[in-house]
Amino acid sequence: MADTPTTHDHDPAPHHPGRHGDAFPGNDHDHRACVATALDLAERVCAANGARLTDLRRRVLELVLQGHEPVRAYDVLDRLKDERSGAAPPTVYRALDFLLEQGLVHRIESMNAFVGCGLAGRVHSGQFLICDRCGRVAELNDRDSADRLAAVAAEAGFIVQRQMVELHGLCAGCATPADMKAGAA
Repeated sequence: MADTPTTHDHDPAPHHPGRHGDAFPGNDHDHRACVATALDLAERVCAANGARLTDLRRRVLELVLQGHEPVRAYDVLDRLKDERSGAAPPTVYRALDFLLEQGLVHRIESMNAFVGCGLAGRVHSGQFLICDRCGRVAELNDRDSADRLAAVAAEAGFIVQRQMVELHGLCAGCATPADMKAGAA
């Protein structure tokens, strides 16, 4: 992406106002404002990149952004078919590919699903906390961790071209005291 600002170390996504301890949106999270902000940002990112966010691409992004849970392509297709009778898998996959190229969504590899990028338009490495109980995903940007992983890879003679770190576990809202105790062991 051309002329995109970089993030600060440990910079949380805009819809996650705190640090790592509260990376998941709380009960007071205004998701409508979150989606509206993300869609406005998507327009600006595409314009800066000389790309066009068509109505279809925007709608696919909006469907991905409906929650903070990863969404599979066929779930997007099912929702899109309710609105557009001609929607087909290639339509959705092309739109998702475009959104990936523009840095507006991430593919959660372990789930074969997509989630909106909370740091769209900014250079960052992908680090995700994935709650196995509620399914929500929080995006982090810990430059120190990304640099350390790249250094370890370089020591092994490997050149990192893309980083995607997925940590599965339980968010603070889902973890019980017993889970916390077991995790500390």
